[in-house]
Amino acid sequence: MVTVMHEFRDRVDAGRRLGQRLAPLKGQDVVVLGLPRGGVPVAFEVAKALDAPLDVIVVRKLGVPFQPELAMGPSGKETPVCLTHASSRPRGSPKRT
Repeated sequence: MVTVMHEFRDRVDAGRRLGQRLAPLKGQDVVVLGLPRGGVPVAFEVAKALDAPLDVIVVRKLGVPFQPELAMGPSGKETPVCLTHASSRPRGSPKRT
């Protein structure tokens, strides 16, 4: 499997590009959700492109010890904890397939 990385100028650019990719959803019954802080500017651009309502889900970042900028997932007031696959493994442990 090949991973392709895309670079974006900023979150607005990322949201506009994502909105273009999701254009087939325009006119359908969709709601765009954004997570503060960085996800809201992206979600705003997507919602604008799809002419869809935008809502924000307030969550807390579950941080990785000794790496303050890295999140292992979000936790909401009434939602279960969601861990991202890669960051939930202990450092140096093999990938699960």
